[in-house]
Amino acid sequence: MEQTRLLPLLTIPVMLVIVELAALLLSLPMQSAGITAFEDPESVANPFIFIIILLVFTGFLLLLLKFKWKKLIGAIIGLSIFFTFIYIFAGITGYFLGLAAPALLLTLVLSIAATALLYLYPEWYVIDTLGILIAAGAASIFGISLSIIPVIILLVILLVYDAISVYKTRHMITLAEGVVDMKSPILFIVPKKRGYSYRTEGIANIEGGGERGAYIIGMGDLIMPSILVVSANVFLDTAKIGLITIPALGAMIGSVIGLSLLLMVVRKGKPQAGLPLINGGAILGFLAGYGIALLL
Repeated sequence: MEQTRLLPLLTIPVMLVIVELAALLLSLPMQSAGITAFEDPESVANPFIFIIILLVFTGFLLLLLKFKWKKLIGAIIGLSIFFTFIYIFAGITGYFLGLAAPALLLTLVLSIAATALLYLYPEWYVIDTLGILIAAGAASIFGISLSIIPVIILLVILLVYDAISVYKTRHMITLAEGVVDMKSPILFIVPKKRGYSYRTEGIANIEGGGERGAYIIGMGDLIMPSILVVSANVFLDTAKIGLITIPALGAMIGSVIGLSLLLMVVRKGKPQAGLPLINGGAILGFLAGYGIALLL
């Protein structure tokens, strides 16, 4: 019984590793296609621009939730997902097919199909599978757009912000409750039992009583450490193990350790800020890996 209960928790770190490895693979076509979020990857202003955009977007969604404009929220999230797919598939098809018309047409068809599948059949395994692609794509784009120092600044700011938004202002819990209530496909869902259906059962109120049918984790919790992994692999010319630089591997290991510690706390059933442990682990792992790389 204990092994059955632990299996879903073990699945989440595996998903993080898959996102990080997929982000590393996607960084190649994204670089080739020139798909970046910022023109100057060295600029320390970039993480602050990122935070400002995040705060404005979060505040706008909270305002819409307050007035119960859920259809508009769904439309905004849907468009955001669609354009994310556009960038991801454009990078992939452009890498293999070039900028020919067939590649552009295939990008459009795949983006429409993926977005439609998420909204027409929002089952947990559909959301998780396409969510891994979204998370890896976003991490690869930001990872090739931000060099090491800006990424670390971003991750530190975000871990502080996440802690404040969950434990102090609690607005992130409000936002998460709204997203779960609408079944928006921007969360990873890991069932606790066989036969679970996100479409029919949903997830109980995050702060409500009773056993929930699944664990949930925000996409950002897997995207953010993956940005550091990609950046450390792209911008550092250090010793490698295979195709991965040692600092990037260190960030991967550190993020998995941080996530594992988080899941030990999550088992208690209360909402937790993920980024303090996950980002913190990724940064410490990166620093350890960088130190080892210097010694080799």
